[in-house]
Amino acid sequence: MQADYLIVGSGLSALAFGALMARSGRVVRVLEAHDAPGGYGHTFHYGEGADRVSFNAQFHYVWNCGPDEPVGRVLRKLGLEDEVTFERFDPDGFDRMRMPGYALDIPSDPAVLAARLAALFPEHAGPCAAFVDEVMAVADEIAALPPASKRGLRMLPKAHRYRRLIRYRQATLQDVFDRFGLPHPAQTLLALQWPDFLLPPAQLSFFAWVMLFTGYMRGAYYPTRHFEHVIESLVATIRAHGGEVLLQQRVTSFVLDGDRVCGAMAEAVDTDGVATGEVARFGGAHVVCNMDPRRAAELIGLERFSRKVRKQLDYEYSVSNFMAYCVVEGLDLRAHGFGRSNLFHTEQSDLNVAFREMVEFGDYSRPSFAMTVPTLLTEERTDCAPDRQIVELLTVADYDRFRHLRFAKPKAYTQKKKEVFERMVAIVERDYVPGFSEHLVFKMLGSPTTNERYVNSPRGNSYGSNMTPENMGPGRLTWESSIPGLSFCNASSGYAGFAGTFWTGANLYEELTGDRFLYE
Repeated sequence: MQADYLIVGSGLSALAFGALMARSGRVVRVLEAHDAPGGYGHTFHYGEGADRVSFNAQFHYVWNCGPDEPVGRVLRKLGLEDEVTFERFDPDGFDRMRMPGYALDIPSDPAVLAARLAALFPEHAGPCAAFVDEVMAVADEIAALPPASKRGLRMLPKAHRYRRLIRYRQATLQDVFDRFGLPHPAQTLLALQWPDFLLPPAQLSFFAWVMLFTGYMRGAYYPTRHFEHVIESLVATIRAHGGEVLLQQRVTSFVLDGDRVCGAMAEAVDTDGVATGEVARFGGAHVVCNMDPRRAAELIGLERFSRKVRKQLDYEYSVSNFMAYCVVEGLDLRAHGFGRSNLFHTEQSDLNVAFREMVEFGDYSRPSFAMTVPTLLTEERTDCAPDRQIVELLTVADYDRFRHLRFAKPKAYTQKKKEVFERMVAIVERDYVPGFSEHLVFKMLGSPTTNERYVNSPRGNSYGSNMTPENMGPGRLTWESSIPGLSFCNASSGYAGFAGTFWTGANLYEELTGDRFLYE
């Protein structure tokens, strides 16, 4: 049976879209090259029985999951609101920011945040409070924007309602810090969430920062039954309504009928990604592309796309990352202040400098990184044995450097990963958990090439297109491909992260069906 919607890739936006379409009665077929669905949201396992441990590939915490927020609305539309639930992080301090000489816990209440900044920087209490007020006002203007389908010239008479969006449309976070004259340590503490963007203040879009920062203030969450259950529930919804999610099917080309995309060719691959020799053609009345849009466009032929879309496809990929997946035994990290919060640490007080040292020079002697303990974020203890806890460390990494080492100097590649990991662990032991390494019973280190291998992420990018002002403006790529029968649906043609990709898939569903529910 030909699918109404053939979906190439099973990232979170694709699964959200596919589940919505399947539940609405359409025939959905998903092709995924990996042996597990979910893209960066997939979960992998090691060990058997009591030694089995589970790690999510990239996600740590999420936002926009309240009942009347996009994720909550999608789940309700799918009838999953009671099946997929979330645990809220500590509203008094969901992110713990730490740098030499300073500590700031980010609360959900903006007035409390302003008060904490005033206590740390009494001589700059006024500018700090004004900055927090401005951030919340910008967030309100973003929330008041009409759906993309209703924007355009009709908004001109209401332009005064969006004066901040006009003012900051090309601003970086650093630009706004400077405008309000915040002291440098305050800037660092507020921007220390940078691993969520993998960009420093001088490059990060102010709008991107505001959306995520205030989104987490409204509510930072973790899935009650871990991220694996979220993915499984979306896949189950597709299958329960007659759809298919076919794994280990790597799309090698798209099928065209004249100017219209009408299907895809895929080769079967084993669990290592090696082709088995089986090739199949899959048809679809409409093809939805969850793979990287630029890579898909190159397979189809860039010359087939409109000049506007070709320009939009010329985006810069986001920077990549380094992940350490760890298990500790006989150590309760709650005794060391860990719980329903994340830790963000920097040795270098200037995050712009720290980013440059790590990315441009590969120097991790003064790293900035994030640390989270998924085991403590929910009472559902299915990620590891009761006497163990999962710990994950994250920092930025340059794709070209790690790729060169991996293929030209494998021993140096292994050594570099060890160097980065051991430097972060040394800081954890020095400042937070004495003897941490003595309890470490498992570790696995992922680099940019790991991302590329397991998630087919070009250059190991973490978020699709880079979240700079240039990439976050009105010229950003959308779902519209300009090719009949083809729609884009991924982070580069929508928004990145858990909440962003949920919204991206739901928005495409709305655009193609006219069934509006995200902003009802």
